[in-house]
Amino acid sequence: MQTPLLEVKDLHVRFKTFEGYLNVLNGVDLTVWPGQKVGLVGEAGCGKTTTMKSIMRILPMPPGEITRGQILFKGSDVLKMKVSEFNNIRRSGISMIFQDPTAALNPVFTIGSEIKNVIKYSGVLKENANNKSIQAHAVKALENVMLQDPERLLLNYPIQLSGGMRQRVCIAMALASNLELLLADEPGTSLDVTIKDQILRLLENLVKERGVSIVLISHALGTIKNITDITYVMYAGSMVETAKTEKIFSEPLHPYTRGLISTVPKLSGGDLPREIPGQIPRYINLPPGCRFGPRCESVSPKCEEESPLFFEVEKDHKVACWLFEK
Repeated sequence: MQTPLLEVKDLHVRFKTFEGYLNVLNGVDLTVWPGQKVGLVGEAGCGKTTTMKSIMRILPMPPGEITRGQILFKGSDVLKMKVSEFNNIRRSGISMIFQDPTAALNPVFTIGSEIKNVIKYSGVLKENANNKSIQAHAVKALENVMLQDPERLLLNYPIQLSGGMRQRVCIAMALASNLELLLADEPGTSLDVTIKDQILRLLENLVKERGVSIVLISHALGTIKNITDITYVMYAGSMVETAKTEKIFSEPLHPYTRGLISTVPKLSGGDLPREIPGQIPRYINLPPGCRFGPRCESVSPKCEEESPLFFEVEKDHKVACWLFEK
């Protein structure tokens, strides 16, 4: 029986502040199979990036704290691994494209230094690879993300590049190793429409040619719809719906999922996009019940008292809403 490449089980994360604890993740579950393209959507502040940082073990601790849950990569819990063990997974198992390329690149190192260090560290080339081979691999990595004159760019510092160019450098670094899982946190940030489309096609080819699995975070629902196989909808630190991507867009069940889809402008010029009333709750001293309840048009007394369970409405389609209690 095939084992999932990645399993996140009942993940709880909180941050300590002067006001108290912010319970940012509340029982997150996520499964990624080999060669699968998974989409993760939700408003800003829902906990998507925190989930990815927890998987990569780069969550700042303190003030962050993982209070409960498991993160299994190929069956092994990364939260119980020694740093040296997980570093081996970072070398050739999991890579991440960060949302902010300026923060992801060290301003005192050249682009060439950063990419070459990734190539050496990941072991994508032979152990005795010479500088010429490493240089050629670095040039090819930049060419793959459609950057012109890569030899010159390797000598530049991040400050000398535009935001879009820095973002493509970060993507090149993530793809420079023999990875098995790519966590892409808004990889289209700072890119114009044409380049963004080319980068997304490049990520798709990774799946086809190298069997790489991808978790794609994006606010562009059209991108999620066109690229991913499975979509998870996240709200206020919890997964509220998951299904095959086609099903999510054709038959959304959770009121929040329907609200998200209704915010997308329609090219047909039909109904105007609608906003979801209200805002994400503060994560401190949260009241009991459904976190989406204060914004939901279908809220009931039970929603205000108890957090909803995940109900399997049909095969591979689950929703966390009391409306679907059997």
